[in-house]
Amino acid sequence: MTTQISMAARTSSEPHTRYQALWLSLGTGARRLLHNPLTGAGLLVVLLLLLVALFAPWLATHDPLAQDLNRSLHAPNADNWFGTDEFGRDIFSRLVYGSRITLYIIALVTVIVGPIGLAVGTISGYFGGVVDMLFMRITDIFISFPSLVLALAFVAALGPGLEHAVIAIALTTWPPIARLARAETLQLRNADFIVAVQLQGASSARVILRHIVPMCLSSVIVRLTMNMAGIILTAAGLGFLGLGAQPPLPEWGAMISTGRSYMMECWWLVAAPGLAIMLVSLAFNLLGDGLRDLLDPRSE
Repeated sequence: MTTQISMAARTSSEPHTRYQALWLSLGTGARRLLHNPLTGAGLLVVLLLLLVALFAPWLATHDPLAQDLNRSLHAPNADNWFGTDEFGRDIFSRLVYGSRITLYIIALVTVIVGPIGLAVGTISGYFGGVVDMLFMRITDIFISFPSLVLALAFVAALGPGLEHAVIAIALTTWPPIARLARAETLQLRNADFIVAVQLQGASSARVILRHIVPMCLSSVIVRLTMNMAGIILTAAGLGFLGLGAQPPLPEWGAMISTGRSYMMECWWLVAAPGLAIMLVSLAFNLLGDGLRDLLDPRSE
């Protein structure tokens, strides 16, 4: 009787459709992800950033671009929670709308970098030989320069602006993704299931797209998540130097740049955006560590 009950309970918990299996896998992954309190804290901050960006018009207490010189350089108070800047603009509202710019940069860079790095790495690792040597030498050229210096060079060539900053950051971020995808592909290209697919007559494009790329996705996703902190810092650095988002856009790095002239007397001008950059960067790093533990079977 006990055996029958246990068998029935096990059968009822097993997924019967593809969607049930997906939801069960997502639930198990979420529980494992939240098991680590640091990862949970990082995920909470990232979700909070998404909500702030989504509901920015309702969360902002003032127009982020409205100037009022009569309220310039006011300390934090009940009306201006994080104080005002030299033009009387509300710092809190500018931080709220600045979250949209940060997520815009992260999303565009990730969309550009992920496919490029994955394509270069898998093609290089699968074919090897001259193709591998050519792709990896190009990758080495990009890696040999510090990312911020290379981004500065690209922005100087393209001109200042938010879109140009995104292109510059993307051009400096794809090489590590390509290196990672190549390393994964080198381990997979001689695997038994890859050889079996090749013997069945599958083309190289089919082998790469249908079998190798899905196996590399988990590692690439983890690396992209951990790269987001570097993307935020690079974007803030470009904004600080006046090469990223242009005034009056409320970009966090640009806010620090404009507030540094008054930082000794008006600390809130640089403290608020600096704290936002630090918290969001730390959150993506913590989330990346959790995803690595979840998606990398070798970490168990």
